[in-house]
Amino acid sequence: MDSRERADSDEREGGGERADSRRDGPHGAAVVAEDFGLKGARGWAFRHVHVDAAPGTVIVIEGPSGSGRTCLLLALTGRMRPTEGRAEIAGLPLPRAMAGVRRISGLGHVPGVSDLDPALTVAEHLRERALLQSRFGGSPRALLRPRARRTAEARDRIDAALTAAGLHTSALPKGERTAVRDLERLEALRLSVALALIGRPRLLAVDDLDLKLSDADRAEAWRLLGSVAKAGTTVLAVCGQAPEGADAAVRDTVIRTNEEGAADALAETGRA
Repeated sequence: MDSRERADSDEREGGGERADSRRDGPHGAAVVAEDFGLKGARGWAFRHVHVDAAPGTVIVIEGPSGSGRTCLLLALTGRMRPTEGRAEIAGLPLPRAMAGVRRISGLGHVPGVSDLDPALTVAEHLRERALLQSRFGGSPRALLRPRARRTAEARDRIDAALTAAGLHTSALPKGERTAVRDLERLEALRLSVALALIGRPRLLAVDDLDLKLSDADRAEAWRLLGSVAKAGTTVLAVCGQAPEGADAAVRDTVIRTNEEGAADALAETGRA
């Protein structure tokens, strides 16, 4: 394969941000799906999903636990292979470009997939994610920069992610040395969002957004995702119940999985 063919292959797989930006324009990823479905050994996890969401919007997957909502989140972020229909994330087709979709999407809180380590501190999580991003998520040429410059760039990226997630480490019991096990639920959610944002994803996915949150914290969590979307990143959020009242302003597209379970879960979409 010559250099031109390799470049074409990278573009088809979503290997470069420039290719994606030509397709989509804004930083956020457009999400489009038609008759999207996934069938496993026990039947349908979800099917008949239709989505047409613009970049920089909030997509809510609402439904009870066991209705296929997490499988849908993982499929739309390139982590599970769909079995019917079609979908495009920032112009990248699923399932053909699953690797490309994974590169432009970031997972916040997704139980069993991106759990925080309760024994590690906030600082350790942040340093680890920044290191992984510099080693595997950036340009190989960036690794040739002076160490001091790379350290400063990593710190800038961490600070920007913390600001976007609204996590003020100075307010934590031990600052960045606070262990994850000592964080409040909302603080842990903010940390998981910050870790995902270090990679500057075009699509941010968060599962179980309203689990174990008070009404006040739940409203704050929706405001957080709304601010991330307003800054340009498309957000995909799973919850038991979509926000009502003033918080509904963050809700652009709602996908509702029915209550009959994963075997025949049916998705219904609509503009709020």
